[in-house]
Amino acid sequence: MSGAGGDRGRGPRAPGAGDRPEGPADLRLVPPALAVWGAAAVALELPGRWVAVVAVTCVVLASALLTVASRTGIPMLARPPRNREASRPSHDQQGPRGWGRDQQEPRGWGRAQPEPGGREQARQGPCGRGQAERARGGQGDPHLRGGSLGGGRAAGRARLLAAGGAVLLCAAGGAAVAGLHGADVRRGPVPVLAREYVRVDADVRVTSDPRTTRPAVRGSHSTPPLLLLNAEVTEVRSAQGRNARRARVRTPVLLMVAADDHRAEWQELLPSTRLRLSGRLSPPAHGGERLAAVLRVEGEGPPRITGPPTWIQRAAGELRAGLREAADGLDADARALLPGLVVGDTSRVPPELHEAFKATDLTHLLSVSGANLSILLFLLVGPPGAALSAERRGLAPVLGLSLRTTAVIGGAMTLAFIVVCRPEPSVLRAAACGLITLLAIGTGRRRSLIPALAAAVVLLVLYDPWLARSYGFLLSVLATGALLTIAPRWSLALRARRVPGRLAEVLAAAAAAQAVCAPVVVVLASRVSLVAVPCNLLAEFAVAPATVLGFAALAVAPVALPVAELLARVAGWPVGWIATVARTGAGFPGAEAQWPGGWPGAVLLAGLTMLLVCVAPRLARRPWVCAAAGLLLVLVVLRPVPLTRIMTGWPPPGWAFALCDVGQGDAMVLAAGKGAGVVVDAGPDPRAVDRCLRDLAVTRVPLVVLTHFHADHVRGLPGVLRGRAVGAIQTTSLEEPPEQAAFVRRTAAGAGVPTVRAAAGEHRRSGPVDWRVLWPRPGPGGGEAVAREANDSSVTLRVRAAGGLTLLLLGDLEPPAQRELLRGGEASGPVDVLKVAHHGSAYQDAGLLHTVRPRLALISCGADNPYGHPSPRTVGALRTAGARVLRTDTDGAIAVTGAGRGLRAVSRS
Repeated sequence: MSGAGGDRGRGPRAPGAGDRPEGPADLRLVPPALAVWGAAAVALELPGRWVAVVAVTCVVLASALLTVASRTGIPMLARPPRNREASRPSHDQQGPRGWGRDQQEPRGWGRAQPEPGGREQARQGPCGRGQAERARGGQGDPHLRGGSLGGGRAAGRARLLAAGGAVLLCAAGGAAVAGLHGADVRRGPVPVLAREYVRVDADVRVTSDPRTTRPAVRGSHSTPPLLLLNAEVTEVRSAQGRNARRARVRTPVLLMVAADDHRAEWQELLPSTRLRLSGRLSPPAHGGERLAAVLRVEGEGPPRITGPPTWIQRAAGELRAGLREAADGLDADARALLPGLVVGDTSRVPPELHEAFKATDLTHLLSVSGANLSILLFLLVGPPGAALSAERRGLAPVLGLSLRTTAVIGGAMTLAFIVVCRPEPSVLRAAACGLITLLAIGTGRRRSLIPALAAAVVLLVLYDPWLARSYGFLLSVLATGALLTIAPRWSLALRARRVPGRLAEVLAAAAAAQAVCAPVVVVLASRVSLVAVPCNLLAEFAVAPATVLGFAALAVAPVALPVAELLARVAGWPVGWIATVARTGAGFPGAEAQWPGGWPGAVLLAGLTMLLVCVAPRLARRPWVCAAAGLLLVLVVLRPVPLTRIMTGWPPPGWAFALCDVGQGDAMVLAAGKGAGVVVDAGPDPRAVDRCLRDLAVTRVPLVVLTHFHADHVRGLPGVLRGRAVGAIQTTSLEEPPEQAAFVRRTAAGAGVPTVRAAAGEHRRSGPVDWRVLWPRPGPGGGEAVAREANDSSVTLRVRAAGGLTLLLLGDLEPPAQRELLRGGEASGPVDVLKVAHHGSAYQDAGLLHTVRPRLALISCGADNPYGHPSPRTVGALRTAGARVLRTDTDGAIAVTGAGRGLRAVSRS
């Protein structure tokens, strides 16, 4: 419910929607929650004896504090008498069970409740009427005069000591529980076998849905995507030398599965399924995880199932599969996003769409959170502030359900939500808050959502201490806390400056969530999204209808698939809007800003955010400053090329050739007119080449030349095609490696771009640039000379670019092909620019280097690459031949202008 809702500003309404000002927030449970959280995070990796020392020390100190508190302020520890007249609600305000209407929450799910005395009692303070009497000079009750001030101080000290003791006790509990869980992961034979990289046979129980890794480029090849599954080893058998081991255990591991031919069967596995498999154990990549080992499954066959999933997991799996089937008829983005938005199933989301969601900080929409649950409970209960009032809303009063029945149904919905959406950190946090609030509704007792959130943190961390180290859990709690505490105040401040109420609410919610979550995102990604707030605002109103319709399709699919397809089709409209917002926001050149990573970067960003919040009220009184800041932000995001050129000098006016900085790979651009460029190779990373083309203002690509099919030259092709008109893709004729050639064909077909093969002697022209294909040329019998290997089949071009600039682009030609090229005479004659073959490796033909005598030698390679590129010997030979050598690993992207004596190279470093 309210605490259940609101991750990153999502939900039926953002906090801060009330018509009344907030009472003081109840933060009493926050210190114990932080103590449990911090102690658990630290104790998970500590040895058992140190955990015991920490826990005992905390208990001893807590006992001492509580003893001193009891002796200091026994008479004052009792709850002071309430001002009955001030706290009693009037007759027309009183709701059922004595919970007055003055306790009403706003329409959004997420505001803390003021105390029954309202603002008047808050002014009087915890001692009720006594403080007011003292404010009048001590008149009134004679017992409040004289020693009352000293007694109040003693009571304050007692409460402070008691609170400190409670915090230490909570820390002791968190440390003890976390120590036990950490020791449980480290014990048994599996961690020992993992450190020895032993091959084992194991029986396991699957504990998560399969998820797919992104392909990674490793030199000429890209690693195939793997399936990852969390599992629990129940029995392990190994035969290492003479020592055979067999043990029954309960140890968490991560399964890594290739299974290319049987991927679909592995992807259909459900949690609780039991398997028997063989593989090699290895230690986890990072310490402090809920993993004892990584088990790389051997063999490429289907999974050997020894036990089916439980009935409840089968039911949840059928619901999720039904939603996927109902969404099959939607367009590509909606088909991928609808299951992710509703139940967190991101198996269909392509990498480029996921990157767009990351760039706009919309990934919380793909991680099922409290907003999904709050929307469902909103339909049942209505606004939480009216849940106990005489004028209840939602479906519950329409159906004639009592408060207790409503709470029971809501609890059942919450538990079903956990099963269907899987117990991810944000789901558990939302469910715990929701259940606490439902319990309050069912018992008719007052509830406050900040204590509910703190109590949920305590209960969840004590239940599963590994959540204390989960970034997802941290982001979920921070976002919800911001919506409960910061957003209402920012909303009031915006409304005080005549911002419309609804706009003030959603703007405050999005800004508050972004402010507290951005430092954590910096730790993970070393970047800051500059479009996050507007993109979240634009996506917010589409979330609720997409979620409601998606859950309706989920529920209906098993019994009436055509109805579910209709609901999914309607849900596809708001889902498509969310995808459009993400892609458009990520498409801006300045959508993301690089930022120092790690916790130092997070502290820096948090400090700057606090400084901005402090000076914002003063800046708001100066409209011209606000307008200037807004204009500056727009310019930074849009990065218009003329302004960027003035500020950075990049790209230089009249550039004819650019070598993009794409890491360990090749990507080049030949200027072919205003906004047009011929692209030669695409590098390994779509984002890098896309960013380079955006910086060069290239929106039209007449031709893409892929010199050969190695992954570091072709895997960035989707980035070239993204948002640009591409005429054709030209490739070499040797389809090696075959999987990369298939990737190029598949990508081109998906974009509707034709592919053609290059032929030696071919001459082409596009605008001011013309070129001739020199290699690979036909050999005897119609084959290709020397082109028995992918590098030696590289398409080689001799280019005359704008302004008369001459270039020789060698691809990755090796010395045998370079010598054949030189022997045929095609490459004879000097050139202005040489793109050095194979990233400047040591394998170069010295005769070719001396023949072409380049003025400028350009090398594309990645910083700290494992191949030693470029070779010092090659760099030395080029300089001996009279060439100026520039390289992307040290100089960044390089643009070339002029020709002959007017040749000029500008690097972006």
